[in-house]
Amino acid sequence: MQDAISMLISTVLGTLVGWERQMGRKPAGLRTHTLVCLGSTMFTLLTIHATKAFGGTSLDPTRIIHGVITGVGFLGAGSILRQEGYVHGLTTAASIWMVAAIGTTVGVHAYPLAIIGTVLALMVLEGYRWIERWLTPGDESNG
Repeated sequence: MQDAISMLISTVLGTLVGWERQMGRKPAGLRTHTLVCLGSTMFTLLTIHATKAFGGTSLDPTRIIHGVITGVGFLGAGSILRQEGYVHGLTTAASIWMVAAIGTTVGVHAYPLAIIGTVLALMVLEGYRWIERWLTPGDESNG
């Protein structure tokens, strides 16, 4: 039951960040962010089950989390585009990385930390857009 709750929370939190990216018509949107968050949670929950199933002192459950971080970095790199001296998609790559962090946090049942991380990510993604526009008038390509 706890795993189902974790998966549901992860789906909701990933959806919130993905929704913000989708509304901004970014390269990775609702489904991508939700699936990365959900998958990260599932891999993290897997560490708990693997430890119970195989146990022993030689099993390091954090190795799966390390794999998630590396794999998501590769996924995020796919959203980065370089055209005519400009780089686009870095914020999207960072948001994919962030939902992976949210997902792994949910997977270890640190729900308050995951919720705080989600709220802060949304504040940065949406709120900082206004700050960037204020700091660089006439440049609408931020984000």
